[in-house]
Amino acid sequence: MSIIGKRGIHYLQKLKTANIPPELLEKGQNRVIDASLTLIRERAKLKGELLRALGGVKASTTLLGVPLGHNSSFLQGPAFAPPRIREAIWCGSTNSSTEEGKELNDPRVLTDVGDVPVQEIRDCGVDDDRLMNVISESVKLVMEEDPLRPLVLGGDHSISFPVVRAVSEKLGGPVDILHLDAHPDIYHCFEGNKYSHASSFARIMEGGYARRLLQVGIRSITKEGREQGKRFGVEQYEMRTFSRDRQQLENLKLGEGVKGVYISIDVDCLDPAFAPGVSHIEPGGLSFRNVLDILHNLQADVVAADVVEFNPQRDTVDGMTAMVAAKLVRELTAKISK
Repeated sequence: MSIIGKRGIHYLQKLKTANIPPELLEKGQNRVIDASLTLIRERAKLKGELLRALGGVKASTTLLGVPLGHNSSFLQGPAFAPPRIREAIWCGSTNSSTEEGKELNDPRVLTDVGDVPVQEIRDCGVDDDRLMNVISESVKLVMEEDPLRPLVLGGDHSISFPVVRAVSEKLGGPVDILHLDAHPDIYHCFEGNKYSHASSFARIMEGGYARRLLQVGIRSITKEGREQGKRFGVEQYEMRTFSRDRQQLENLKLGEGVKGVYISIDVDCLDPAFAPGVSHIEPGGLSFRNVLDILHNLQADVVAADVVEFNPQRDTVDGMTAMVAAKLVRELTAKISK
């Protein structure tokens, strides 16, 4: 367990054993949550006002960090990822252009509203039900400021549930989801945790927040994963048949008849030769160019996205995986901004 995870549990245990009156504890929790949401709200308002004043933009990608790692089933390092990804995005070793020619240093293309203060909220004893609501509300605050569209930096994959829920509720209907991952993350309740990073898409499908869910890059799937996929009508594309499916996946058209398309990229969708800095090393994955070909050729109105499961604590090759995650963010930005 990481220091972050231990610290949250330690604070919660202290609060419970200190005989603090429940109403006092709840009042304090509410103040911290309100302050956290106010910070996101005001940052989003500022960025939205700036973009509306500049004019000429229909959609601008807006980074929102969610440094949550305690729902990981193995290592909790993804909680440290958002600042490392931001650092890599603006690293001087590369320029600010995407492959499709978008300039990231143009605020009409990319803005940033900072991080949801996950650990500070957990330190007050806030449980995961309320924390997930805070994440959803933070995403909605970004979406309220036209033309901002959220690109969420995880964090482990449990964050996708509250983010997709917020996007669907804010838009007033389900979305199509393109999910790139080594794992389907669709267990009903992994290790007794309904918010496990291995259960996020079960929560999404149960809630009716997605019409179609396409999972690409899968190469670690159990009997339950396949059964859950059939139960929810998930389109699962396993790596063992990628050569057969490649042409179809590189020419996807999604989102017709729904409110838009959401893209969720777990960095371990890539073969570990390209991205070793992940918690779950699973050989036999996608190449980086495979992923870019899928993204670049996708025909869709992408309304939001996330990049999750980068673990800086395992990124031992001169920050290579941080640069991989940053490149994914860059290319997603080009897909979202209009």
